[in-house]
Amino acid sequence: MASRPLRILGSTALSLLIAGSAGGPSLALPASAPGDGAVTPEACAALGYASTGNRDPITLQAGKRTRLTQTAPTSAAPPPPPISPVQEQFAGPPPPPPPPPPPPSAQMAYRSATDVGSFPPVRPGFTPPVRDTEKYPGAAANPVKRVAEEPVSTFSIDVDTAAYANVRRFLNEGAAPPRDAVRVEELVNYFDYGYARPSAKEPPFKPTVAVVPSPWSRDRQLLHIGVQGYAAPRAGQPPLNLVFLIDTSGSMSGPDRLPLAQKALNVLIDQLRPQDRVAMVAYAGSAGAVLSPTDGRSKLKMRCALTALQSGGSTAGGRGLELAYALAKQNFDPKAVNRVILLTDGDFNVGIAEPARLKDFVADQRKSGVYLSVYGFGRGNYNDTMMQALAQNGNGTAAYVDSLQEARKLLRDDFDSVLFPIADDVKIQVEFNPARVSEYRLIGYETRLLNREDFNNDQVDAGEVGSGAAVTAIYEITPVGATPSSDPLRYGAKPPLTAGGSELAFLKIRYKPPGDSTSKLIERPIGAGDVRPSLAAAPESTRFAIAVAAYGQKLRGDPWIDAGFDWDAVTSLAQGARGDDPYGLRAEFVQLARAAKDVNGG
Repeated sequence: MASRPLRILGSTALSLLIAGSAGGPSLALPASAPGDGAVTPEACAALGYASTGNRDPITLQAGKRTRLTQTAPTSAAPPPPPISPVQEQFAGPPPPPPPPPPPPSAQMAYRSATDVGSFPPVRPGFTPPVRDTEKYPGAAANPVKRVAEEPVSTFSIDVDTAAYANVRRFLNEGAAPPRDAVRVEELVNYFDYGYARPSAKEPPFKPTVAVVPSPWSRDRQLLHIGVQGYAAPRAGQPPLNLVFLIDTSGSMSGPDRLPLAQKALNVLIDQLRPQDRVAMVAYAGSAGAVLSPTDGRSKLKMRCALTALQSGGSTAGGRGLELAYALAKQNFDPKAVNRVILLTDGDFNVGIAEPARLKDFVADQRKSGVYLSVYGFGRGNYNDTMMQALAQNGNGTAAYVDSLQEARKLLRDDFDSVLFPIADDVKIQVEFNPARVSEYRLIGYETRLLNREDFNNDQVDAGEVGSGAAVTAIYEITPVGATPSSDPLRYGAKPPLTAGGSELAFLKIRYKPPGDSTSKLIERPIGAGDVRPSLAAAPESTRFAIAVAAYGQKLRGDPWIDAGFDWDAVTSLAQGARGDDPYGLRAEFVQLARAAKDVNGG
């Protein structure tokens, strides 16, 4: 991680933003300013975002462009910015003081009275070295459970897709992904399976179930559960109150980091409506606001603010989060979707930087009604552990952006499901009938498991689902009479029960409408009518989901896939279930399965 500081062009202090929203000095556009258009130096200068290089920085002050005075360094350092009580509690120790400045001939010092922190210029063309320090949350594959001993399985839903794009990045580079980088549920949930949709807003979910023979284990079956969310009409969606929190530290240098993040946010800006509002916060060694709350008619102003960002410095991510939450809460609208959108490589190293402490901070902040979505970038130092801790505890989602194409999928094609929630704290519970099922294994969701009693406890946090999104889960089950994975008990074994008739299991879905504190329940039995006699007779969605689940398990090296079910079998199963593929995502998956065979030696 580089220690060189950040330069932000067009930065303002939070105090000015708050004053502007309360009727004080405003950063509003002039009446004649264009709403959108080409980002040119002249257009951005007219909006107060002018960049003339390191020798002549310009910043915003109370709605007008102010040229900063160039002065030679003095022996006395400027006083540090004031620290709020929240910063003092969560930000941790301040970063170490910078080294003595070089002689005036080598570097000039700049400072703005409205900066939150001090941002001297970065050496032109500086790119910090990237070490291979990627971090992933470790989780062993779920074990096989005996129904007679533990008949109930409970987990939080997960609509994140970060693992899919990250695994794709490794395979496209000709490398096998680390085992812990592969979360099977995030691979499976990357795709739209075309499940039947709810016809009304309540209940917001409609389950689809299929039970088929397992293609990788002769004695077992696969239980495929799809839960489709209600797709609310765009015209009826609430306004958005968004804060873009952008990591501009030195580790975000490189075309796949800050430049790609800027392009991704421009895709999101394209989707904004007049009633939506966006503010921006950037952070490196310090945190500063670069755009006051601006409505969706002023897209060019947002684009100019993005263009002004440059990378450099250490990473005070905790302070950036604090400032972004403060800004979102200052402009909180109970009728809007209030959300912080964090774009980072997750490599926090100044202030509060431990995942456990950030988890507690974000969990406390979600009580305000402000959600957090996290978008990861970069390679070599990507901290997936941090990203997961933030997203899972911030009532939001996590994604990884490896290309502009992925940014378009997330922030254009999936815009509604990413930004407009239809349910919070969504949990799934399956109770298996010991008269029909002797064993089960949940494929994936290792980091989302809940205790049985958590299902009915509305104080226990779970995942958020957006408009039109779907959740897919797959269990491997052993029917009664088939050879089990483990020997039966010699002592205390009980004969199978006969209750439940032909039911294999009972499905429960618990959720809260956004903003509510009391959950609601959806129930459905899983019976003989859901069983298909062969995999070939299964729905296309089931066959493709099973292919993706097999791909993920084989990448992880999980021990449950028979050796005879090789990569060619995965590819063949996926190829036969491609179906309607308007965006080419399933065709791309077939190629990734072939690439996985190559990097894993067949």
